[in-house]
Amino acid sequence: MNIMLFHSTYGPRPAVRAAAERLRAAGHEVWTPDLFEGRVFETVEEGMAFNDGIGKEELLRRAVLAAAPYSERGLVYAGFSLGASIAQTLALGDEKARGLLLLHGTSDIAESASVDELPVQLHVAEPDPFETDDWLSAWYLQMGKAGADVEIYRYAGAGHVYTDPDLPDYDEEAAEATWRVALGFLDSL
Repeated sequence: MNIMLFHSTYGPRPAVRAAAERLRAAGHEVWTPDLFEGRVFETVEEGMAFNDGIGKEELLRRAVLAAAPYSERGLVYAGFSLGASIAQTLALGDEKARGLLLLHGTSDIAESASVDELPVQLHVAEPDPFETDDWLSAWYLQMGKAGADVEIYRYAGAGHVYTDPDLPDYDEEAAEATWRVALGFLDSL
């Protein structure tokens, strides 16, 4: 698979590069665009403040420019938290998208969104302060209405970005389970 992997609001941290290498070792081609121009953050609050300064439209513009040279190949869009939100937006707007892998995040869904059985897999902590149960229930129903084929995996007790070993949220068991399931998902596409 050709995978466009977007970083979280923490920026392009080593965990993003490690995830890309894990995916490459499994035989996938992976791109990891840097939407923050090299900036990385130690706290979610710092990252969100920087993200707010850039603005959602500019981040999406950067993401579209990063994906455009490869979209004809049929991309799997993937991302961590904020990056998952961006990946979701791009996948729902790309008729050639092959799949959507969301780690730690989702996004609003446009009423007009329509896909043809797009395979979607979401991995999220339980509970997650950014992905509440009510939000996820509504998101799941909206994704189904848009035509996506959605699987959700919840990880009890894990922190929000539990796959990054350099963050306090890290949960090794949940992270390894996530990667096992995610690699199986990618192999099925």
